[in-house]
Amino acid sequence: MVKKKIVALSTYLSELAVHGIQEKKGEDIVRLDLRNIHTSVADYFIIASANSATQVKAIADSVEKEIYKATQADPRHKEGFESADWIILDYFDVVVHIFKTEKRHFYGIEELWGDAESTNFQSA
Repeated sequence: MVKKKIVALSTYLSELAVHGIQEKKGEDIVRLDLRNIHTSVADYFIIASANSATQVKAIADSVEKEIYKATQADPRHKEGFESADWIILDYFDVVVHIFKTEKRHFYGIEELWGDAESTNFQSA
């Protein structure tokens, strides 16, 4: 008998998002677990950096494809494709932030959520 690990949907979505980011060589990938800091914003923030607007868009497209392929879910909201300095994909309990590197440092989103448990992921 094979035992299956049961994970929350938001955890699964966060893993799919990380994989989509890795597929397009996103850098400095971090998952912030917001579940234990009593916020209604989301369960997870996924944050990654890219070196150009073209790469930011490619990563966002990859994340959307990964999640859709596995769940048929589209983001309820997405923003930032025009300038591609910072794209946000909102999947209710998982919010994906893809930054051009200099914008990520400017906004310091990890510092704003410093109480959250963070997990770092390697680029592919």
